[in-house]
Amino acid sequence: MKHPRTPAPWRRTFAAVAAAALALAGAAWNTGPAATPAAAAVATPASHKAVPAQSVNGGGPNLVRASADPLIDAGSQHATEVEPDTFAYGGTIVAAAQVGRFTDGGAAGLGWSTSRDGGASWRSGMLPGLTAQYGNGSWARASDPVVAYDAKHATWMVAGLVIDAGRNPMGVTVSRSADGLGWREPVRAVGFDGQAFDKEWIVCDNTPTSPYFGTCYIEVDIPSSDNLMVMSVSRDGGTTWSAPTGPSGVNLGLGGQPLVRPDGTVVVPFSTDTTSIRSFTSTDGGGSWSPTVLVADVFAHGAAGGLRDGLGLPSAEIDADGRVYVAWQDCRFRAGCPANDIVYATSVDGTTWSAVSRVPIDPTTSGVDHFLPGLGVDPDTAGPGAKLGLYYYFYPNTDCTAATCELAVGFISSANGGATWSRPQTVAGPMPLTRIAATSGGRMVGDYLSTSVLNGRAVAVFAVGRAPTDGRAFDEAMYAVAGGLPVRAGTTPSSTGPVAFAGPARERPGGPVIRQ
Repeated sequence: MKHPRTPAPWRRTFAAVAAAALALAGAAWNTGPAATPAAAAVATPASHKAVPAQSVNGGGPNLVRASADPLIDAGSQHATEVEPDTFAYGGTIVAAAQVGRFTDGGAAGLGWSTSRDGGASWRSGMLPGLTAQYGNGSWARASDPVVAYDAKHATWMVAGLVIDAGRNPMGVTVSRSADGLGWREPVRAVGFDGQAFDKEWIVCDNTPTSPYFGTCYIEVDIPSSDNLMVMSVSRDGGTTWSAPTGPSGVNLGLGGQPLVRPDGTVVVPFSTDTTSIRSFTSTDGGGSWSPTVLVADVFAHGAAGGLRDGLGLPSAEIDADGRVYVAWQDCRFRAGCPANDIVYATSVDGTTWSAVSRVPIDPTTSGVDHFLPGLGVDPDTAGPGAKLGLYYYFYPNTDCTAATCELAVGFISSANGGATWSRPQTVAGPMPLTRIAATSGGRMVGDYLSTSVLNGRAVAVFAVGRAPTDGRAFDEAMYAVAGGLPVRAGTTPSSTGPVAFAGPARERPGGPVIRQ
């Protein structure tokens, strides 16, 4: 599956608002632009030099463009696409992203891209019925697209947040499709009641033996109620949604990513506004929700150059036996917190969690900063045989500025449930920050990243900024490695220590921040 900024050395943020989509749209297959001369190889440490860097120009040996911004409205930044999510079911992968990012929140529309050949080629279009800029929608902007599939009702869904002309995040919409290509008008799922909403996520119970097979769940937080976490349920293919309810206890946060175990138990890891990861569960199909429990505190370094780096938001996945994996960026293993590693914790029930483990991408003494993890798990594997694929963004040198930082995309994998990992690969880069969308919260590729694993290959759709050549300010589109990357075994073990930095964890600010 798929699934998110302040003073050094670590900081706190909140993710923010709006968008999703619905309707019927045309499409065209994208096989990517013609090969162009490769950009200069990114100066990475030896661990990342194991595989040659590919080009940000889409001209590397394996990169293919999944979608690009077709809009021309005057208010937003073109051509930009940010914040992708993916979901795979059967032989189909569907991705969604913001299209035409505004500097002060949200996008001009939401786009979709679909592959039926393991990510080798993509067909893309816009979700109509959302915004006035495309498809005769009634909203000014949209944001936070997330993808799910309901196997019982044979329905693809893209959830998102819609924003009015006053930049108020009004609620969650759900766009539906039978084939991932033609999209119906959106339904209003949660909100539209005068409150503000932020950072939703969607998942469906796709296990035929589950007592709640065909039940879909939306998580969203309410900034106007201090980032209260709530859940809504649909049992009819996303057509109608229940009144929201939520957990008790410590229930303020954002970026929750619900997952469903084979027995129907729903596990929802979320960020308590970037200071910790917590989770809650339901064992009755969303009829009630448990109090939240602590997964781990979060200690994170803020990415240099003012990059909007998704600080503290989790990326969560589940294996065939129902073990939940939650990954995030964290500096606990680096003395003084000068840069982040990607770390993760696991649970078989969503209540008791393992110690935090470090993914061994680079030595803890390196100057490489890793963030925006997108963790994927092969849904046909489990336990010590679980295949994990992890895409992430990184700075080869964390000691950089807005003018000198070079952003790249990396990949690493494990074939034994995270016990040991492969050598990392550089997938795309370098790209200067000036080639990606500007926002009031910093330059942006997204508040989250996503990976889907199918047939032993990991596929992610990620934002890449090229030098514009058509007179527009940007050329930031969605790319993938054609056909995905194989999930390979490795010999470098993960580790749970030594812990070199332990905070203290920061106190939560006095009020919520809406991250549009």
